Amino acid sequence: MDPDFWLFAAVGFAAQLVDGALGMAYGVISTSVLLSFGVTPANASASVHAAKVFTGSASGVSHIVYGNVDWKLLALLAGGGVVGGVLGAYVLTSIPGEVVKPFVVVWLGLMGLVILYRAWRQTRPKVFSWKSPLPLGLVGGFFDAIGGGGWGPVVTSSLMGAGADTRKAIGTTNTAEVFVAAATSAAFLASLVSGHWETEGLGALLWSLAGLIAGGVVAAPLAGWMTKVLPLRMLTWLVGGLVVALAIWQAITLF
Repeated sequence: MDPDFWLFAAVGFAAQLVDGALGMAYGVISTSVLLSFGVTPANASASVHAAKVFTGSASGVSHIVYGNVDWKLLALLAGGGVVGGVLGAYVLTSIPGEVVKPFVVVWLGLMGLVILYRAWRQTRPKVFSWKSPLPLGLVGGFFDAIGGGGWGPVVTSSLMGAGADTRKAIGTTNTAEVFVAAATSAAFLASLVSGHWETEGLGALLWSLAGLIAGGVVAAPLAGWMTKVLPLRMLTWLVGGLVVALAIWQAITLF
């Protein structure tokens, strides 16, 4: 078996453990590793989204079992995310994704600070407004497709920054990501088949893709359980810290 399989199985396990428990980072971690191996941004994003169809399904089932999903929020986020993901995939295969990344970094930094402030002040979760999840999903799906990861950082952090229940925000965002990943993967495939996107090297990523899927599927049940049992304030601190860390890391790589 190709050594890349075991390397990316470990990457997929670690990434899904963090993503499933805290609602973000699978795409960012996996894409970052692929890019460090010299994979092009479009190939990396296409590969990671294909993997997320499988890992996200396992994660979604886990969160449903542990009662971490709000169904109305799920429908609104998924609906907007599908449209945003398809649009983002088309844009990524047409223009460099780096054009919009600075805006994502600024948003992540602000949301991370808001979440940390809520953890420090021990602000109690409030009922989240149902008017904004649809456009939030659209923006999250777009940035996710552009950067190969961004759905969780944008959507989970925004929901929690607005005062949504931490466990529901994490579980629902993870479950909605299945639909976004499937739509984005279909958009990449359509661009390839139609000739809009001409790429090379996807075939060489098959073992890496298999590893990402295998590691992520194994980690998903454990991550859903962690979201259920971790103390709420600790979970909020962890999410806020991760968002700020991701924003700083992205800023360093950009600037």
